[in-house]
Amino acid sequence: MSESLIQLPTPGESILATHERIQRAGEIVPIELPGGVPAFIAVSHRAASEVLDDKVFAKHPSKCPALHDGRIPADWPLRALTDAEHMLNQDGAAHRRLRQTINKAFTPARIAALEPRIQQVADELIDSFPDTDEVDLISNYTTPLPVRVICDLFGVPVDEQPALKNWTLTIVSVASTGEETQAAMAAMGAYFFELLARKRREPGDDLTSALLEANEQNELTDEELVSMLWLVIVAGHETTVHLLGNAVIALRQYPEQLARAQAEDRWADVVEEALRYCSSVVGALTRYPLRDVTVAGVEIPAGSPTLWHGGVGRDPLRYADADVFDIDHEHRDQLAFGRGPHFCLGAPLARLESRIALSTLFSRYPDLALAVPPAEVEYTVQISTVGPVALPVRLKPAL
Repeated sequence: MSESLIQLPTPGESILATHERIQRAGEIVPIELPGGVPAFIAVSHRAASEVLDDKVFAKHPSKCPALHDGRIPADWPLRALTDAEHMLNQDGAAHRRLRQTINKAFTPARIAALEPRIQQVADELIDSFPDTDEVDLISNYTTPLPVRVICDLFGVPVDEQPALKNWTLTIVSVASTGEETQAAMAAMGAYFFELLARKRREPGDDLTSALLEANEQNELTDEELVSMLWLVIVAGHETTVHLLGNAVIALRQYPEQLARAQAEDRWADVVEEALRYCSSVVGALTRYPLRDVTVAGVEIPAGSPTLWHGGVGRDPLRYADADVFDIDHEHRDQLAFGRGPHFCLGAPLARLESRIALSTLFSRYPDLALAVPPAEVEYTVQISTVGPVALPVRLKPAL
């Protein structure tokens, strides 16, 4: 282990404090991932833009020699993310082949048609809030809403949804061992194979059935379809869960912005500002330079694991008053969902869910307040995403 590298995560330090140190350390920062694995992370808009150039940085793990020559051990827990043969880890024609199939099923019209269902789920969850002085928004609202929406979208029955959430938590947690993450991956994969078989027997009005229909021309294997289901369902709820929690905290820290959003129906702008100011993505999946490159003045050897930070929206070189939550900020060239061929497939769904979830919550409870100081909120310790573990709130003013 090198003492000169910032460890991600750093033992004994809050994950937010570690990310703040990383963001202050330069535009692209050498870091140490769990297991002593060296990597780089781009934290400025300029550096992230260069790392997102697919002509210079590849996604497939074959482009990282350390994953194959013994420098990164076979039981490294993050292999569940780096080695998976899903769409996000593919390049060029292999990526296009997978993406065109899901694009045919995951259409803008299908996403737009979800608005009434998302509104229904939001209302049902709020109606079911416990009758107590304090309510945990994470367990009662921001987690079940995206989970139910993405699972409904893919035809996953309600009683089978908790297992998917638990497997996801195991896979993304840095506290999980390599054995635990592989077991969770295997269990989730077996579930998706069974789901595909079920939808072949009894197609429904869901995205899994639509995916099978769209695949009739592309001839993807069941293994490729399972990898696609895994990617879209995991990414389709984990990031939104944390974004919603982060957004609620920001809105309560900037009450004048919350008041403007309520008075002017600016919830779409709230979502864009949350993506800029408190993105839930903090370590987007690794890329590997195809040759020795220099990014923002830092030399990166070919094949080095390189992440980019979703918090590039806080880059003071790019945004005026970058550390202030302001719904009037410029949001063009937003990088929270990436750029190029790997631009996040679920961006329209995440934006729609977040707008409805936040507007509904603060419409029903305009005086909602945090029940603990923001500094006391505990955050998830993960490599890719960050958000509150729990978020106790008071729904009404204290008497």
